[in-house]
Amino acid sequence: MSEKNEAKNRIAKLSSEINRLRYEYHVLDKPEVTDEVYQSLMEELKELEEKYPDLRQPDSPTQKIGGKPLEKFKKVRHAVRQWSFDDVFSFEELQKWEEKVKRMVEKLEENEGGQGGKGGLGKLEYVCEIKIDGLKIILTYQDGLFVQGATRGDGVIGEDVTENLKTIYSLPLKLKKDLSGVFVGECWLSKRELQRINSAREKKGEPLFANSRNAAAGSIRQLDPKIAAARQLDSFIYDIDLLRDGEFPKTQLEELDLLNKLGFNVNPEHRLCKNIQEIEKYYQEWIGKKDKQDYGIDGIVVKINSRKIQEALGYTGKSPRWGVAYKFSPEKVTTVVEDIKVQVGRTGALTPLAVLRPVLVAGSTVSRATLHNEDEIKRLDIRIGDTIVIHKAGDVIPEVVEVLKNLRTGQEKIFHMPKTCPICGGKTERKTGEAATYCLNKKCFAIEKEFMIHFVSKKGFDIEGLGEKIVEQLMNEGLISNAADIFELKKGDLEPLERFAEKSAQNLIEAIEKSKTIEAAKFLFALGIRHVGEETAVLITDAINTEFQISNLKLKIKPKFKNLNDIINYFPYISKDDWIAIKGIGEKSAESLAGWFNDKNNLDILGKMKNAGVKVIIPERGKGGKGGVGKLEGLTFVLTGELASFTRDEAKDMIRKASGSVSSSVSKKTDYVLAGENPGSKYDKAKKLSVKIIDEEKFKDLIK
Repeated sequence: MSEKNEAKNRIAKLSSEINRLRYEYHVLDKPEVTDEVYQSLMEELKELEEKYPDLRQPDSPTQKIGGKPLEKFKKVRHAVRQWSFDDVFSFEELQKWEEKVKRMVEKLEENEGGQGGKGGLGKLEYVCEIKIDGLKIILTYQDGLFVQGATRGDGVIGEDVTENLKTIYSLPLKLKKDLSGVFVGECWLSKRELQRINSAREKKGEPLFANSRNAAAGSIRQLDPKIAAARQLDSFIYDIDLLRDGEFPKTQLEELDLLNKLGFNVNPEHRLCKNIQEIEKYYQEWIGKKDKQDYGIDGIVVKINSRKIQEALGYTGKSPRWGVAYKFSPEKVTTVVEDIKVQVGRTGALTPLAVLRPVLVAGSTVSRATLHNEDEIKRLDIRIGDTIVIHKAGDVIPEVVEVLKNLRTGQEKIFHMPKTCPICGGKTERKTGEAATYCLNKKCFAIEKEFMIHFVSKKGFDIEGLGEKIVEQLMNEGLISNAADIFELKKGDLEPLERFAEKSAQNLIEAIEKSKTIEAAKFLFALGIRHVGEETAVLITDAINTEFQISNLKLKIKPKFKNLNDIINYFPYISKDDWIAIKGIGEKSAESLAGWFNDKNNLDILGKMKNAGVKVIIPERGKGGKGGVGKLEGLTFVLTGELASFTRDEAKDMIRKASGSVSSSVSKKTDYVLAGENPGSKYDKAKKLSVKIIDEEKFKDLIK
């Protein structure tokens, strides 16, 4: 089938499905997909019709697609930096935000003299406002007169759109009081006005606006103010950034009231909520009402009512701590699965990867998405050629949400996990009880390459300049076939290679030499033993510094593990049961450790490393250690959230130096959870299990 015939069939399918969805949405009031999914399908149809205009049908849904705004305005620096609220997408995320706020408020009140809420910062209440899907505008007034209007831009510098904003009837050119200040709001276009504009544009053969937000943005950024004036833009003002005269309102409600009295158009649909349950009730009400309004709504904004608490909480590097945007849904788009390929990881696990038709979602172009494993593909019933819905919130990896099966043509192909490795051709196997399929060839190039990359990574030997491309190049040239070969490289081996000159070759050799001395925990992590991560490697290092029973030797080994030679000599005698006896090591890790150190090939490589000059430092800690028993001896910590005073790795190092241990998961055996800002599920689990949660200040007290 020719490319044009394929496009013709795709256009027919898309048009039919979009028209069906439109009927469900507008006539029956039973929407099946989000506006984002609907719009994504429309964009694909538009692109095809632009490429093949003769295939466009008279009743094509693309007659309502929008155009691009202009970008030629003078830049202006904002008097007050413009922040963006952090987003939450569920009641659980909202709860976490409120818990964090309460912790910060309690701490602030303690610092104010232990007032404990009895007068300190005041009552914790919230004001909920509608989040208008428009264009943010920043308005400057001098002695009551409107002198400048700007777009948000990057938050520091925006575009001067004063003359266009003057055309908006709801924006006063003179306030009812002669005040000077900076006011913030949203410029928007009504749905009725959008329809009128698009009808006029259609008659002229001009491209249509996709939605009211695009139309508002395009109108404000017109060089000719007459065009903006003709489009009957509207506004809602919701914030005072700066007030040069008079007393600033003490609450968000009073702020909205003042804005109204000054002559601004304030959205009346705001509400004072005394607790998080009332916020959720307001949110759920607007899920049902948002599509019935004449303006676009994409969520609600929750703000702490008290100005005093707002000022005390302040801002992070990018957003206010005292407010949050509770969005109705994450961004979703549609795209097509053009192929499904398989990647091979360092453990030999085969991971299916969807190769997507490139699509813009959440600010970035996405062309791939992991499908995890064979079971996930079957659950979603994904086939090559399917149209799928993906969503991506912020920096989260794109997730396949569903398959739009109504768009299937019958040409889609069912995917099967390969019987042989796509890299080496070796046999594959899916073990009972596991979701992953594995390549059984330990010499598979992909496995060896991924292992080498892991081995030299920052948490392993940390060899600067030895990245993925150089590793692959050295393997292809036959210079390295196992990890020990890295330490035998010479400058003369590298200089003839592409990407290398005398200086770069020397730099890499020096970096390799520097890496030869390594701490035991990093060394064990670098070996890439399955189920042995960073924390397990530390547990092992700590354990071999104490009395450690090796049953196969029928004696107690006292702290005599000093170097790599001791690891080579003793680790093969450690049984699975001996490994499990170490606190924090589970059955799978123990089985992997016992198997790895009983493999002759692995021991030979360790011997070659020793001969090449690799020195493993096993620091003496805890019982019998050089510094005696540390303050945190016997205590287990879990870290979660963003720490301000130090990095997570620095905090882990402090704990270990004080003889404590770090775990990656919370259990009843956890002694402390160190929680920074934006803690995740570990924080929730700690509360559920009544594990003690501490902040950075209490942690500092513990390790003093």
